[in-house]
This record gives sequence, structure tokens and C-alpha cells, in this order.
Amino acid sequence: MSEIPFFLHDLGREELDAIAEVFAGPILTTGETVARFETEFAAALGRRHALGVTSCTGALHLSLLALGIGQGDEVITTPMTFIATATAIIEAGARPVFVDVEPDTGNLDADRVAAAITPRTRAILPVHLYGQMCDMRALRGIADKHGLAIVEDCAHCVEGERDGVRPGELSDTACFSFYATKNLTCGEGGAIVTDRDDLAEQLRLLRLHGMTKTAADRHKEGYRHWDMTLLGWKYNMDNIQAAMLLPQMRRLADSHRRRISLAARYRERLSALPGVRLPNIRPGVIHAHHLFPIWVAPERRDALLAGLQAAGVGVVVNYRAIHLLHYFATTFGYHRGDYPVAEAIGDATLSLPFYPGMGEAAVDEVVRRLSLLVQG
Repeated sequence: MSEIPFFLHDLGREELDAIAEVFAGPILTTGETVARFETEFAAALGRRHALGVTSCTGALHLSLLALGIGQGDEVITTPMTFIATATAIIEAGARPVFVDVEPDTGNLDADRVAAAITPRTRAILPVHLYGQMCDMRALRGIADKHGLAIVEDCAHCVEGERDGVRPGELSDTACFSFYATKNLTCGEGGAIVTDRDDLAEQLRLLRLHGMTKTAADRHKEGYRHWDMTLLGWKYNMDNIQAAMLLPQMRRLADSHRRRISLAARYRERLSALPGVRLPNIRPGVIHAHHLFPIWVAPERRDALLAGLQAAGVGVVVNYRAIHLLHYFATTFGYHRGDYPVAEAIGDATLSLPFYPGMGEAAVDEVVRRLSLLVQG
């Protein structure tokens, strides 16, 4: 019985050639290749500025710092996400305040956000779960009413759109991941986009120690005395990472069309399978389709997880509700029942194999093996 991996990247000769071009030059760290990627990425998203960084975690952390968010502040976010969304808030010195999620999508429930705002609230940090954008128009209205910033976690959502709104359009910054399994990948890496010139300038300083000159500047201009104008961090993307991303930018639209096709096939094949639910796709949404999750009966989830793995199907959980993880529960005193919708989804979810090179036959085989377990 052949195995079906959870994910396979589609990197190859184009990426190797791009890396070789970097190797032929003098600058491996942040330089012209990063600048070229930033220009292309900003243009693809219709934003004024893009900055390459080492991870989406770093992008979130830097965004909060650039917005002046820190000790004593609160940031509203979702418990249905990867841990880094909340840990970036903590690393900035602020406190994450969780708000429960929509039962049909798993996204932050905009209708619940206003009730969580306190005098200490400084920002909202929505997560576009699985690749479907949150209701950014509603969140922007809430933020404007209460004088709050918005930082988007777009780790799943380069290609997304909702109600004519794209990532970064209604927020102060939008943060992206280029982790190994993402729609754009360089193994590790991330980016920040913003339309605010002041934030872009601050972010450039914050991502590299607060220094006014980079190694690439010094190579191009000759040595000039540089200054450190603020306390920054070491979050700069290097030319090797950017070289891997540039060829993928040219394939991004084709890759997205392929994901749409595979997701449609999964949805059609799974539509009649008892005991399996699919997250809803809201009207007016262009879904980025980073993951393909299913929701099953919580009491059967772990058995199905083990059964699929034993049957040679790569499967993971995205995500368990993070407020119940040991660190958050013990640090902030969270308990089961605090965010029941997120908990129900976290207890029910499985992510099936999903990547552009997967093929229709593999989708059908995953569904066949899942059906045997569900109906067995």
C-alpha cells in the first residue's frame, strides 16, 4: 500500500538556479535579492511596502513593537490558531485576550470582539484560518470606533480575498509565513506588508538591531559609520531565502488554481460521507486553500488520526484550541469551557494531505481510506 504524504514541496531547478545566482555574488545576507522579492511581493498584494523577515512569528512581534504595543497592553486574538500568534503578543510584553470563533469557519468571531475590549486593549490580531479571511470590514469598523490597531496573521492566506478586501488592505500590517508547508516556502521565513510609510521605516530598523546601515549597504557604498537608533532585533531575511521565493512568485497563480481544483474534488468526494463536516466557505471569499481540514466527531478524532496514519495517509491537527495547552492554561488560568466553539473545533479537526502536486487519484485514495475507517 503506497503512502500519501501530508505535504510535498514543488521546489526544483528554478530555485536551485536562483540560489546559485546568489552564491555567485558577494552578499548572502539581506541584499538586492531580498529587495527584489519585497518589490514583487508588495506588488502582488497591492501594498506600498513589504519587508522580508525570518518568520511570521517575527513579523507579528515586530509589528506589535512598531505600533508601540508592550507592557500592560492587551491584544485581542483567537484561540484557534498556531501558538505563535499568541506568543508574539507575549514576547512584545502584552497580554493576549482570546475571543471565541465562528462555528462554521473557525475564524475569529467579529460579533464577539467588542465585548472583549477594555481600557488596556490596543490592537486586534485576526488569523485567516486555513486560508479564508476573517470579516475584515467588520473588524476595521470595530477598531476605528475604539481607536485600535489591526495586525493580520496571514500565515495561511497569501492569495485570499473577502468582500473585495485583500490581506493588508484594512490593517496596519499583515504578516506572512514562508514555513516549509506554506503556499510560498523557503523552509523558514516571513514577510510584513503595510501601506504606512512610518511603520515601514520603523520596521526596517527593528528587524536588524536598529542599525542604520546593512552589510549590503557597506558593500555597495564602502564603509561608512553607522548608528544604532533604537533597540532592534535580528529578524532580517537573507538573499538565499529570497532567491527560493522569487521563482515561486511566478507560479503562485497557477499553484492557487491547482489548490482550488483539489479542494473542490475533496469537497465533492466527501460531501456524502457520514460523520464528516467541512468548514464553510463564506460568500464573497476567495480562499487561499493552504490546508484542507475536516471536522469529525470529537470522540472519534484521535482514532481516525491513528487509523489514517496506519493506513499510510499523512495527517495532522490544525489546531487544538491553544488556551488549553499547558503554558497558556497555567500562566493565564484558562479552563475548558472558556471558549467552547474553539474547543469543539479543536477536538474535531484533522488536516488531510494537500499540496499542488498531489493529483486527483491521490485525493480519491485519501477519501477511500478515510471512508473505510469512518464506516468501519
